[in-house]
Amino acid sequence: MTSHRPVPGRLRAPAPGWTTRADVVVVGSGIAGLTAALRIHAADPSLRLLVVTKDVLGAGSTQWAQGGIAAALGPEDTPEQHERDTLVAGAGACDVEAVRVLVTEGPGAVHELIALGTQFDHHPGGELSLTREGGHLRDRIAHAGGDATGAEIQRALIAAVERAPEIGVVQHALAVDLLRGDDGGVAGLTLHVLGEGRRDGVGAVHCRAVVLASGGLGQVFSQSTNPSVSTGDGMALALRAGARLRDLEFVQFHPTVMWLGPDSSGQQPLISEAVRGEGAHLVDDAGDRFMLGTHELADLAPRDVVAKAITRRMGETGRPHVWLDGRHLGRAVWERRFPTILGVCGRHGVDPVSELVPVAPAQHYVSGGVATDLWGRTTVPGLYATGEVACSGVHGANRLASNSLLEGLVFSRRIAEVLPAELRPWSEPVADERHAGLVAAERRRALQEVMTSRVGVLRHADGLDEALAFLGSLEHGDAEVGPPAWETTNLLTVSTALAEAAALRTETRGSHWREDHPDRDDTGAGHVDSWLEPDGTVAAEWTYAPATDPSTPSTPSNVEVPA
Repeated sequence: MTSHRPVPGRLRAPAPGWTTRADVVVVGSGIAGLTAALRIHAADPSLRLLVVTKDVLGAGSTQWAQGGIAAALGPEDTPEQHERDTLVAGAGACDVEAVRVLVTEGPGAVHELIALGTQFDHHPGGELSLTREGGHLRDRIAHAGGDATGAEIQRALIAAVERAPEIGVVQHALAVDLLRGDDGGVAGLTLHVLGEGRRDGVGAVHCRAVVLASGGLGQVFSQSTNPSVSTGDGMALALRAGARLRDLEFVQFHPTVMWLGPDSSGQQPLISEAVRGEGAHLVDDAGDRFMLGTHELADLAPRDVVAKAITRRMGETGRPHVWLDGRHLGRAVWERRFPTILGVCGRHGVDPVSELVPVAPAQHYVSGGVATDLWGRTTVPGLYATGEVACSGVHGANRLASNSLLEGLVFSRRIAEVLPAELRPWSEPVADERHAGLVAAERRRALQEVMTSRVGVLRHADGLDEALAFLGSLEHGDAEVGPPAWETTNLLTVSTALAEAAALRTETRGSHWREDHPDRDDTGAGHVDSWLEPDGTVAAEWTYAPATDPSTPSTPSNVEVPA
């Protein structure tokens, strides 16, 4: 399957006005990017490392992670049990080898995070405080500051980078495009650095490897829990560079995002699943606990189950939201476990101690991304990917709660194990003759609204065709050069790949819900890979079919990578 109209083969941008060199460039400064930088530096301190981040070091999605980080850390828990829960949530689309890496290496990685200075919550007796979230059959979620886990991890990682001045950092830097050598491999990348950075305007970093850790694509949709910087830049850059994307159709919509009204847009306040883990439950206007009888785990069912149930109930009642009832938890629990959420609710005029909280699903996480093997390698020599920008295979069709921070931690460590020995020789970038284009920034809102209404929680062939037709109608000609148009063009690129993949997957599986194909199909379903043809069209095709039983999938390696 191919898109209705080509997308730009590269972003239209000025020629680089400055150049610099680094052995390795890490794009992104969340848990995945900073872990990769710290571990690569520890593996070979002689390498010149450069971390580039679109905003400041503390921005991005990691700081917003409320619930925590999942790992088999409790005395009654095991990696095997964590593996089983992950595979069940992944709905038969996980790579079992990747999941096994995640759950077996996860506990040690979390303990190293603690040794780095991360201050997780503990019980009075000194043992680590663990809670439970949707899809987990054990208490295995380590948290910090009650519901400020991501912020605490980000703080500890930034402090560690500041203790390693050899790691260069450039803030306010948007990665524009990859520079490639004669063999198609990494030779560098172009950046646009705003005035707050060390250099102004577009420049080039010549390097031997690039690690993408740039996060997700949440701003594809009009309502998301993702920060404004999540415009799919890394995925679009990788696609234009010749990498394959995998399973972009598996977009997770968090079931409990605070509803702010019909005209709200952009980043929305997340009400963590951990609130339901502590005993809060969902009700409709009549006070009916509609999750009872829907799933054996009721309010703690996997996120796709809860999001679908909420959407169905909203459709039945004609209401734009349902309610989260946590009044019985009491003020002490809210203040101790969820001080951040309590404050956010208060700022929007709701007191969850005494009032119901209006909630509805909103885009939260994409399980697909740049296809990698178990060591973070992509199909482009010298290009690695980790965290939400990557598809490592661990999430399958639906991410298990709090596995995202762990994925970034574990697979960034694995990249650091192999990258120093695999560094490419220096090569000169070759001229990129592909079509350069830009979509006007003014079209961004319309794109988001079409993606939300046609490629959101509910999908149908007619709506997907309408979305692809709209995306194909967007002109990419004489738009004003700059970050707004670059971001909008990246949104067009990843939206096209996402809609193509969703149209190709004619089944309902995990977070991908096709109203016209409501059943799961294990006879022909597999992974959907996307890539960019030489003429700029986005192509998509099936790869292999997973096993029917998610506990015993017979899957080959995630992706073939160059030698």
